[in-house]
Amino acid sequence: MPELQAFRGIRYNLGRVGSLSDVVTPPYDVIGPELQAHFYQLHPYSFIRIDLNRIEPGDDDEANNRYTRAAKFFKQWQAEGILTVEADPAVYVYHQEYAYAGATYVRRGFMARQRLTRFGEGQVFPHEETLPAAKADRLMLTVVTKANLSPIFGLYPDPQCEAQQLLDAAVAGKTPLVATDHLGVVHRLWPVSDVSVIAQLSAVMGPKPLFIADGHHRYETACNYRDQVYDSGFLSDQHPANFTLMMFVAMDDPGLIVQPTHRLFRGAPAMTSGELAAKLSPCFATRPAGEGPDMVAAVWEDVETGGDQGTIGLYTQVDRRWLISTLTDAGKARMAEVANEHSADWQGLGVSLLHRLVVEDLLGCKGLPKPSYVHLIEEVADGLRTGEYPLAAVVMPATVPHVRAISLGGERMPAKSTYFYPKLLSGLVINPVE
Repeated sequence: MPELQAFRGIRYNLGRVGSLSDVVTPPYDVIGPELQAHFYQLHPYSFIRIDLNRIEPGDDDEANNRYTRAAKFFKQWQAEGILTVEADPAVYVYHQEYAYAGATYVRRGFMARQRLTRFGEGQVFPHEETLPAAKADRLMLTVVTKANLSPIFGLYPDPQCEAQQLLDAAVAGKTPLVATDHLGVVHRLWPVSDVSVIAQLSAVMGPKPLFIADGHHRYETACNYRDQVYDSGFLSDQHPANFTLMMFVAMDDPGLIVQPTHRLFRGAPAMTSGELAAKLSPCFATRPAGEGPDMVAAVWEDVETGGDQGTIGLYTQVDRRWLISTLTDAGKARMAEVANEHSADWQGLGVSLLHRLVVEDLLGCKGLPKPSYVHLIEEVADGLRTGEYPLAAVVMPATVPHVRAISLGGERMPAKSTYFYPKLLSGLVINPVE
C-alpha cells in the first residue's frame, strides 16, 4: 500500500527571482534544443540549468560537464537564498488549469514523498516500458544533486475524491503560488503543513494502490539510486532515499483527461492505400477517408467519435490517402495468436493492435526505427507535409481503466500508450534525498 510522507521541500524564493513563471520548466523529456535555449535566455535562475543543463561542445570533461554544472547551480542557489527550504514538513496541493477541445479543466492533485517499492513487490504499479538510456541520465543527475527534481505522476482510486476534498478544504481561501507555463497552463501550489490534515490524508491514502501515469524512468531511477548509492543494510527505514517525489491524482478527478499519441513511421515500405487495404484484409475492414494531410482532422474525429480501440486511421504517403480500418473477428483471432503472451485487455488496446498486428505482423515491418510521436492533429498534418513518413496512424489512447486493469495484471503497455496533459512542472518543489 502507498506510504506517503510530508517533507520540507526546497522552493524558489520569489523575493529573489520575481515571477515563478520565469524559472520553472516542463519535465526534461519534453524539452527540445529550441525550448532549452529559450529557458536559458528567459532567466538566469531558470530551473533548466539544473534539470537539463546543456552540453558545452569541446569544453565538457569528467570534472566539468552538464551534471557537475547542475550540481554546482543547485548548491550555489541554496547558499545564495535563491532556493530555500520549507520551514515545516508539508504536502503540496497542486492544481493545473488548462484548455482542451474548447473547454476549461482543472486537474487537482497533491505532492508528497512516496515510499519506494520495486515494481511487482508492492502496491505501486507501472503501465509502460522504460528505456535504459533515460534511466542512466536521471541516475547521474540524482547522484550529483541528491534530490528529486521533478515529481512522478501517480494515479489512485478514490471514487468520491475524498483525499482531494480534504486538501481543498484545507487550502480554501488561501493564496496559492501561481505559475503560467509556455503553453498557457496555469499551475497553482499550496503548501499544507497542518499535521492533523496530513494524518487524515495518510489514513485515506493508506490502503489504496498507486499506478504510475508518467515518470516510469524517474521512479525506477529512484529505486536504483537507493539500491546502488546506499548499502541497504545500513539505510534507516525513514531515510529520504527510501522515498521519491510523487504527484497523486485521483482516477476519478474530473480534470483528468488522457490524450492520444499518434504515430509517424519512418522506414515502412512505400505503398498505396489500396495495397495497404489488401495487406490488412481480412483482419480489418477498411474504407477510404479522404486525401491529403489536411484530412487528418476529419479522420481523427471519425475515430474518436466511435471510441473503439480497434479503429485506426492510416495514411499512405505514396497516394496521400487515408483509410479508416476497423478490427474484425478474424483480426481479434489473429491478434490472440501473435500476442498470446499478453492478456485480452492488452491485445485490445489500439496501440497494441497498431504495433503488434498491423506493423509487425500484417506489414512485416519488425525493427522499424522508433516512430515520431505527436499528440496534436496539427502536428500530424505538419509531419505529413514533409513527405518523409511513408506511413502514419491516428490511434485511440489507452484509458485510465485500461491503465488499472493492465497494471494489476502485471503487464506493461507499449511505449507512448497514454499522454497525460498537462505535464507537471519541474522546479515548483524539490525533494532532497539526503
